[in-house]
Amino acid sequence: MKKETHPVYFTDAKVICSCGNAFTTGATKPEIRVEICGKCHPVYTGEIKLIDTAGRVEKFKTRRTKAITAPKEKKVRKKN
Repeated sequence: MKKETHPVYFTDAKVICSCGNAFTTGATKPEIRVEICGKCHPVYTGEIKLIDTAGRVEKFKTRRTKAITAPKEKKVRKKN
């Protein structure tokens, strides 16, 4: 087998986020800098807001109720 084919594994690699949060984990680099982490990500902090910009849900509901209440008229072909 070839020697030194695997990278060096650091069991105490430090991860630093741009928000200031820091924690340790195992990695192949001794220090990792990230832009976003679990402490500042909007999905994990609960700050995300789902915006229904075009009223898509309401449009769908109205179309659906309209389709149920008013069935389509069948087209009748005229023979020449």
